Amino acid sequence: MLAYLSMMAPRLVELRRVLKPTGSIYLHCDPTASHYLKMLMDAVFGPKNFRNEVIWRRTASKGLMSKRLSRNHDVILAYQISEDGTWNQDVVFTAYDLDALDEKTAGKYTHRDKDGRLYQLSDLTNPNPNRPNLTYEFMGLTKVWRWTKERMEKALRDGMVVQPSPGAVPRYKRYLDEQRGKPLTDVWTDIEPLNSQAKERLHYPTQKPEALLDRIIALASNKGDVVLDPFCGCGTAVASAERLGRQWIGIDITALAVALIKTRLRDAYGEKIRETYDVIGEPVSVADAEKLAKEDPYQFQFWALGQVGARPAEQKRGADHGIDGRKLFHDEKAGAKTKSIIFSVKAGHTDVSDVRDLRGVLDREKAEIGVLISLQEPTKPMKVEAASAGFYDSPNFGKFPRLQTLTIREILEGKAKVQYPSHGDVTLKKAPKYEPPAEEHPLLEFDAENKS
Repeated sequence: MLAYLSMMAPRLVELRRVLKPTGSIYLHCDPTASHYLKMLMDAVFGPKNFRNEVIWRRTASKGLMSKRLSRNHDVILAYQISEDGTWNQDVVFTAYDLDALDEKTAGKYTHRDKDGRLYQLSDLTNPNPNRPNLTYEFMGLTKVWRWTKERMEKALRDGMVVQPSPGAVPRYKRYLDEQRGKPLTDVWTDIEPLNSQAKERLHYPTQKPEALLDRIIALASNKGDVVLDPFCGCGTAVASAERLGRQWIGIDITALAVALIKTRLRDAYGEKIRETYDVIGEPVSVADAEKLAKEDPYQFQFWALGQVGARPAEQKRGADHGIDGRKLFHDEKAGAKTKSIIFSVKAGHTDVSDVRDLRGVLDREKAEIGVLISLQEPTKPMKVEAASAGFYDSPNFGKFPRLQTLTIREILEGKAKVQYPSHGDVTLKKAPKYEPPAEEHPLLEFDAENKS
């Protein structure tokens, strides 16, 4: 915990430095760290700028509670940099579920019109008795009314004013489906965690639901504002910001995360989205790749696999058994076996023994294709050994070299790529395609006087 807090403290200082006067910061954590982080954030942002400790129910309660209750919530600490922080009042309400109204709301909206719409009858008199300009006779009664006479008469013509009985004070029909909704609290139970069948699930271990990021971004920013996620993982904040019309910056330390975010954006918006953003820090030349390989061999490996759309092999600590990554594909009828390509990534010296080793792993794993990615150019014996492995004969797409060699230079220059039945690639789960809304729905007019 001390190491974690020591890492977070300077980052929080830097985040405060880059926040605009209208900016906010939302920090997601679990209850084991939230109280320590709140002390840090109080120190950096000031206690007066603390806004909320949001409780998000991230899982359902579990049955194993022999010594403690289920731990099924996370914490989101919300701060603003100043009193000028952006706060969108139109987002602090959630739509009513007409089939599951809470007791208080159901007790108010007890009337139903001929179309089945629920409504309540609300007071039309003014709480301020000293309003001469609003004192007049209406439907046989002289009172201090809430609205002008012209507005009252129009509401009557529109069928929105009801006199419950002769001589009774007229009341206003307030429809439930025209209200702003149920006010948000600091306990969020309406955003479900990602289950195994969720369309947006990308199998990234810390992935959050887009609905959670949508709510935070909509609350604390406007269209065109900049959203920064300095620990962006698989890019949920980036995806939400893009869809909500915000500018965005995502930062992550791993090449795997960068590859996932690029794939996620491409799947959602098509290839043209790549023209709208820059990636800073990725190798763009062989020299860059060589530098990364020296600084961090594992990140070089992850980056190289990302260049060919492969996923790092999931393995426990220890030997990798000759497999650095995999691609998965289908090339037969639906429901047929998932087939695989295994990858070996080499940053240092390579020779024919590396090809032989990969061939042995290919046979052992019963994989269809093996690919050796290297910084060095393959030697002639390496090419001969690769060619001797023969071909994988796809039932529907022809023949592909069973053992292939690729260099970083060829990949960066676009001169070579993995040869396989690419139409059936299922390596990375595809993010849902973005469907723009059919039309913009104008927000309902806010009646400040009636708080509705």
